Amino acid sequence: MQPAPLMTTDAVAPGERAAAWRNWVWTHFGGLESDLYGDTGFDGHMSASQAGDVVMTKLEANRHRVLRSPRLARTSDTSYLKIVAPWQGSAAVEQQGRQTWVKPGGWAIYDTTGSYEIANPERVEHLIVMLPKEQLVERGLRLESLMARHVGGASGISRVALESMRNTFQELPAMNATTARGAGEMIIELVRLSLQELAGRESATTQLEAFRDRIREHIGQHLRDPGLSIDRIAQSLNCSKRHLHNAFSAEDDTLAHYILRRRLQACMRDLKNPAQAQRTITDIAFSWGFNNGAHFSRVFREHAGLSPSDFRETALRQSAVV
Repeated sequence: MQPAPLMTTDAVAPGERAAAWRNWVWTHFGGLESDLYGDTGFDGHMSASQAGDVVMTKLEANRHRVLRSPRLARTSDTSYLKIVAPWQGSAAVEQQGRQTWVKPGGWAIYDTTGSYEIANPERVEHLIVMLPKEQLVERGLRLESLMARHVGGASGISRVALESMRNTFQELPAMNATTARGAGEMIIELVRLSLQELAGRESATTQLEAFRDRIREHIGQHLRDPGLSIDRIAQSLNCSKRHLHNAFSAEDDTLAHYILRRRLQACMRDLKNPAQAQRTITDIAFSWGFNNGAHFSRVFREHAGLSPSDFRETALRQSAVV
């Protein structure tokens, strides 16, 4: 099973690479938006193969983000569970208000039938694995609480699954169609066992994850409130501020930065939406809990790589082309 032809920016003029990459990502992953943190220089490469019903893609690229909006998720005619397993760099997987970071030696999973965002804040080399969702749903797994989780990879069945995914991708060129299909079925079964183990794990770790989910759910419900603060969250959840901070101590985000990033992501979605084009940038920012225009402009540029007005202009121009 030979990989699909390599998609590479090497043969594309520098000024056209960003647009070419966005088109490739949109086409290959079935309606997935991307942005490049406002960077002007970019290079990226993708190659893909199939192991039966399992689609495997190797992706190498400069820092970038991908986003599936609720609208795109609703209109998709494909139903996959998607795994990101870095060889190099890191990825932040966010879905259903839950976020997890994954680095080399681990993997995380999410559902393409729902909205999600993947941030790759540095140059990455990822293995992306797409598994037919119905083949896991049929086996009785309750998937919703397992999405945007760090499944593992350091030990146990999740490590076996990770190594099998990597080895299968590398050896697919030497496999015939029947062998490749069998390898794909094996991967689906190993992922099922890994998720089953994750779902059944009763430990301090899963209790902490459940508490983080409660915090994130509360933040999501009150994100538009400019009075949202760590003090208010602690009062609402009947816990100490120290307990809140400890819940996020192993995360790459502090709690305060998580709130800021969620607000910025919400602003970015509104600024990209043609239906919101008549609203002022200040109105959008203040509707998501910001109360200082200069502060918003500064943190937005730090997050997106562009000023809010430049970001909006670029995004609306790209949406008109797509």
